[in-house]
Amino acid sequence: MSIKIFVPKDAVALGLGANRVAREIFSGAEQRGLDVEIVRTGTRGMLWLEPMIEVATPEGRIAYGPVTHADVEGLLDAGLHEGGAHALRLGNPEEIPFLKRQHRLTFHRCGVVDPVSVEDYRAHGGYRGLEAALKLEPAKVVEQVKDSGLRGRGGAGFPAGIKWNTVMLAENERKYVVCNADEGDSGTFADRIMMEGDPFNLIEGMTIAAVAVGATRGYIYCRSEYPQAFRTMRDAIANGVKAGTLGENILGSGKTFHLEVRLGAGAYICGEETSLLESLEGRRGLVRAKPPIPALKGFMGKPTLVNNVMTFTAVPWILEHGAKAYAEYGMGRSLGTLPIQLAGNIKQGGLIEYAFGITIREIIEDFGGGTFSGRPVRAVQVGGPLGAYFPDNLLDTPLDYEKMAAAKGLVGHGGIVVFDDTVDMAKQARFAFEFCATESCGKCTPCRIGATRGVETMDKVIAGNRPEANIELVKDLCEIMTDGSLCAMGGLTPMPVMSAITHFPEDFTRGSSLPIAAE
Repeated sequence: MSIKIFVPKDAVALGLGANRVAREIFSGAEQRGLDVEIVRTGTRGMLWLEPMIEVATPEGRIAYGPVTHADVEGLLDAGLHEGGAHALRLGNPEEIPFLKRQHRLTFHRCGVVDPVSVEDYRAHGGYRGLEAALKLEPAKVVEQVKDSGLRGRGGAGFPAGIKWNTVMLAENERKYVVCNADEGDSGTFADRIMMEGDPFNLIEGMTIAAVAVGATRGYIYCRSEYPQAFRTMRDAIANGVKAGTLGENILGSGKTFHLEVRLGAGAYICGEETSLLESLEGRRGLVRAKPPIPALKGFMGKPTLVNNVMTFTAVPWILEHGAKAYAEYGMGRSLGTLPIQLAGNIKQGGLIEYAFGITIREIIEDFGGGTFSGRPVRAVQVGGPLGAYFPDNLLDTPLDYEKMAAAKGLVGHGGIVVFDDTVDMAKQARFAFEFCATESCGKCTPCRIGATRGVETMDKVIAGNRPEANIELVKDLCEIMTDGSLCAMGGLTPMPVMSAITHFPEDFTRGSSLPIAAE
């Protein structure tokens, strides 16, 4: 009987030499006369331990990491195939505190299964949600999504069930389901980890959505910087069609759903749903004015359900276990679990799935282990490049849509980027304007011109050129961008700028003897 050894092919693991590790294990095992089967998986999300390899033993899986190609010979000599003792031995991966404390509903298969195997997916509970959905009327499926309290995980937090219901009720001979996998926010990688590690979960979620709203065709819009995710999704879709879980007559139900994955061209603005649809139709990614909303007039002018990867991938668990079980996680109006991505100056960066309500400080200290540099945390940006910078006194804010909004921040896509006390917050404010100026689609003046003027004005502040007057100008620019921009690109850029000015005013007064009034 062959020995199963699991080696990740997640982008992070590949970048750290996982392919060479796999080759060394195979050749080393062959030399020792060991019959080894190497299974390439995704990551479990403990990125500081990558490449983390696992071996199947009678007592369960045993993990080792981080493993380099130079470690393989010693691991094999120590009895890797039997889970033998070694300095890199981590034991049962699910007992590692970082993973054990999580609420893994959406990500429970990531790092466990062969990503492109339908059989492995089904052996680990896959397609039970779709099977349950196919036994229900479409309205009942939508009702489950509504009752679960699931909100869009892409950043807006709009109730998913309401959007699904709108598309379901729209009368048209053709409807579409589109997945926004253009994960462009800094410090975010949950979509990538899912697509590389458990693509059938996304496929199943989109298929359930198609059955519910009456769509027969769908598209996954994947960002161009994710070639590994793109290839994995493409292979999984092809295998799903062969297995009868996609295409014509899904699982013998008579239902049809054709799915394609498309690669974007690298524009951050295409993370906005209407720009994404423009790009998907073959045009330049420009924001569309609303109304009409995509749910009524979206892709090719037809009713279109557009959701994020994390929204779709929550759905199979909801349909399998029930809306009530999902709604038992979380707090207030923020129900279920949130995929949190911890990055920046942090000891233990990675993916954490946890119920809404955990605080930013708990994530940084209990999961992240503090800063990588060992210096004090000074600022934390939550929600991507358009999210607020929080100082220490706001780190006990719960990750909850309403609580974060009350603190003048946002949950966004769940990305958390940590900075220690060497960060210059005036330069971070300048970066927010620079990012917007670079990535703006250019359609509306407040965003296109406001961001450019913002960079110029922040340069004057940093140089000590009349900082008080120029900060007042920055505040005026932020007000215009917030009120006048066509979409969240320009509308939210003021959030990181104003939070930096408000919470870290000392970084903006180096060229002046006068303090800046916080707002």
